[in-house]
Amino acid sequence: MFNWIVRVSLHQRLFVLVAAFILMALGLLSASRAPVDVLPDLNKPMVTVLTEAGGMAPEEVEQLVTFPIETSLNGMPGVTRVRSTSGVGLSIVYAEFEWGTDIYRNRQQVAERLALVREQLPATITPIMGPVSSIMGEVMLLALPIQPAKAGAPHATPMQARDYADWVLRPRLLSVPGVSQVIPIGGEVRQLRVEPDTARMAQLGVSLSEVTTALQGYASNTSGGFIDLNGREYLIRHLGRTTRVEDLQGLAVRWSGGRPILLEQVATVRYAAAFKRGDAGYNGGPAVIVSVQKQPTADTVVLTRLIDQALLELKPGLPPGLAAPQVLFRQADFIEQSVSNVFEALRDGAIMVAIVLFAFLLSARTTVISLVAIPLSLAVTALVFHALGQSINVMTLGGLAIAIGELVDDAVVDVENILRRLKLNRASAQPLSDLEVIWRASVEVRSGIVYATVIVVLVFVPLFALPGIEGRLFAPLGLAYIVSILASMLVSMTVTPVLSSYLLPRMKRLDHGDSPLVAWLKRWDARLLAWSFGHTRALLGAAVVAVVVAAASVPFLARTFLPAFNEGSLVLSMLFTPGTALAEANRLGAVAEGLIREVPEVVQVGRRTGRAEQDEHAQGVHSSEIEVDLRRSERGREAVMADIRQRLSVLPAAVAVGQPISHRLDHLLSGVRAQIALKLYGDDLDTLRGLAEQLRGQMASVPGLVDLTVEKQVLIPQIKVSLDHRKAAQYGLSPGQALAALQTLSEGQGVSQIVDGSRRYDLVVRLSDTRRTPQDLAALMLDTPGGRIPLSAIAQVEEGDGPNQIGRENSRRRIVVYANTDGSDMSRIIQTLRQQVAQTALPQGYFVSLEGQFQAQEQATRLIAGLSVLSLSLMFLVLYSRYQSSVLALVIMANIPFALVGSVAALWITGLPLSVATLVGFITLTGIATRNGILKISHYVNLCRLEGERFDQAMITRGSLERLTPVLMTALVAAFALVPLLMSADAPGKEILHPVAVVIFGGLISSTLLDTLLKPLVFWRVGRRATERLVQQAGQEAY
Repeated sequence: MFNWIVRVSLHQRLFVLVAAFILMALGLLSASRAPVDVLPDLNKPMVTVLTEAGGMAPEEVEQLVTFPIETSLNGMPGVTRVRSTSGVGLSIVYAEFEWGTDIYRNRQQVAERLALVREQLPATITPIMGPVSSIMGEVMLLALPIQPAKAGAPHATPMQARDYADWVLRPRLLSVPGVSQVIPIGGEVRQLRVEPDTARMAQLGVSLSEVTTALQGYASNTSGGFIDLNGREYLIRHLGRTTRVEDLQGLAVRWSGGRPILLEQVATVRYAAAFKRGDAGYNGGPAVIVSVQKQPTADTVVLTRLIDQALLELKPGLPPGLAAPQVLFRQADFIEQSVSNVFEALRDGAIMVAIVLFAFLLSARTTVISLVAIPLSLAVTALVFHALGQSINVMTLGGLAIAIGELVDDAVVDVENILRRLKLNRASAQPLSDLEVIWRASVEVRSGIVYATVIVVLVFVPLFALPGIEGRLFAPLGLAYIVSILASMLVSMTVTPVLSSYLLPRMKRLDHGDSPLVAWLKRWDARLLAWSFGHTRALLGAAVVAVVVAAASVPFLARTFLPAFNEGSLVLSMLFTPGTALAEANRLGAVAEGLIREVPEVVQVGRRTGRAEQDEHAQGVHSSEIEVDLRRSERGREAVMADIRQRLSVLPAAVAVGQPISHRLDHLLSGVRAQIALKLYGDDLDTLRGLAEQLRGQMASVPGLVDLTVEKQVLIPQIKVSLDHRKAAQYGLSPGQALAALQTLSEGQGVSQIVDGSRRYDLVVRLSDTRRTPQDLAALMLDTPGGRIPLSAIAQVEEGDGPNQIGRENSRRRIVVYANTDGSDMSRIIQTLRQQVAQTALPQGYFVSLEGQFQAQEQATRLIAGLSVLSLSLMFLVLYSRYQSSVLALVIMANIPFALVGSVAALWITGLPLSVATLVGFITLTGIATRNGILKISHYVNLCRLEGERFDQAMITRGSLERLTPVLMTALVAAFALVPLLMSADAPGKEILHPVAVVIFGGLISSTLLDTLLKPLVFWRVGRRATERLVQQAGQEAY
């Protein structure tokens, strides 16, 4: 079939060239429209159920809200893990589903379960599902700085800044296609508050229920239907809407003694800040920070441009005194820089390929014919990506950058053989037609090219079987590599022979010999082969020793999951002592911002303390997340992070330093934003806390661990109002009535909404902040059938403590000890931790789970090792089916251990750890190394079968010298194409591809050198019988 394709292409040359041109244009168009992202789609399907529970304590939230929801979600089809956090007035339940499940079907299942569980929850509580968002979803952080008041200058208050964020900025950004959520934090949420004076109410005989009843329906409009007058229809509107505080103050709450009692007589009415659980800062000052999150399928770069456009449109309408929004974090910058760096690597790789080809062939025509394979293969790959819905990202581009050298391999082998046969034909006494010579020359190497390509595809099989995040990360790289290699094979069967037929027959250099470089290499190779045949045993023995040493040193290499990203920004997590008030956490956070800004590399700092109103993260007010924007400098990333840690060590806080995307990957792997998570499961919170502290103390002695922190599940102060049921009954008061009145006064009750254009504010009845101390609460006057009494008559008000939050996972309470590494060997650290855990005595029913990046790395290593054996077996079967000889198949596969020597040496020299990225490098290398072995062995067999050569050293020397040019060219082209990825290892986008390139480069150097020297010797020692059997077979088909 392949020979037929070559013949048809040569007969339809013009059609082939036009089709190639159209294909290139379509590929370019498809690539320009493809979505661009930093990484492939890593979204593990997850549904978040968020339940606001007023001011409930964590114990009540866990028992009344979290547990019923968690129980209903467990056991759903496809659920892999259910996690939850019960905090103060908040329950968040995360249901994680298997990879590949449909998120919308999952949400439908969750909605059905929530409908069933709703009747088990308290009456006023409604669970809601968070929007569909992405793990890389936070595409932008905007800061609205609140400037301090200056004499004569307009000044925006925190309330005005938050109004602008809530009612102008947020709706506009939500209208941008692709935005899933916009979450403001900081400033003050406007609220119209009625603060009852219970003593004054008792004097005037006004009850709390009378006040709330009078307020219900306040400031609302109602409809009055229609009326026909004089043949026209009129709409009747009843208007009661107002936003004036004076109107509310004059509201009548009771009629007594022939006159009204007004609201202003029994309560204070004012616009005040709503109760908040979070705040924000920017560069040390107060601010509103807006987080913009994208939908999973949205193109981050295009979406960011649309958001920038929306911000420009809003700029002229900024309120006086409010500074323009500052971009604190823009994910698109990292994406564009990463993709640009890999594009440059692709471009520079193509240039290196051209230089190597020209140095060998010394002909512009042959170089151009070979290079045409690159754009055509890339165009086909772009079309396949478009059909499969793949984005352009660092991994897909990385697959192409690694393959760029091999895209010309098939064309190079083809062109070199065509050129050689055209030279021989010109010197022949009976020359054939040029097209016939080109067809025969192309067919002669076709079999080797096809089998080499099949083997390259086979070695990538393990990559597609990788589970979880590493599979989602590297499968697109393998797909890009395989599609481009298959496309290059197609090009070598169609476009390469056609261009050769146009450009090579009339080439002036056809009468010349080899280029000076090739002639010099052949002279040296001939001498080397002549010497090596006399030293076969010593050379093969040395090679075996080198392979054994390389293999034996692999277990001693340091290990990690993935190379660290270089995102140009940091995320700091700061945890103060639980129970710290928001105002104090805010003050300490501002101090931390000032300390961080002293670091020379820091450009700007933004801080989010606590939790925003619509946020899906259960952060307590003692928690701060600080975004740090960095500029490049001479210092490395680890040095800058160490400097920040050292400066923040003066604060009473646990600090963890990471990077935005890396942070989210950690969260995806273990549910915790750290590289290592030690999870303790049990029932009693005090026991869990004690065990966690004990393990943290042991872990502190492990070298290489940093940011070591116990999850802050500790006791915080509470004011407990304990009702005496007997005393309440004596006054004719039921416990439910008493608790409802207390909840209204203490926590607040929303009784109506004030509508001001498109803006809405809650009208809330609540005690003022100054009147909610234990003493004031005890003096509260309550209405009873027996008269008005102070709260102290029926209840005891005392200070106590309780947990700040309760974490659960898979129906058990859990606490986490988490840590990062300072870049040290992950495998050594994990081994030490496992030993420590094994030596720790645990109470009955308690157990420990160690999770994080290393788990994924270990699983990937085991799977790749197992599947590599399968892959090698399939390679052996393919080679055996072709050569009908296990000896020849093993001789070809001997290139694999030869490659191992160089790649392991390259890892030791560069100091790189063994990671999933280096394993991918080994996989790629296996295919390339085997490919070169096929070309050489096939040529030896063809010389004996088709050209009458005898099996002797002269035949092997001739075959080696004739294959030297294509083998060296393909190996050097593949190696030098990787040089751009070898340079600037920590450049954004290249950091994950650098280890792949190092392994392939080192392996190619060693396999090419050892193949050139040792393959002829091995073939000479063991290949005679297999070759003679192939020679005796009938037929003239080339191998």
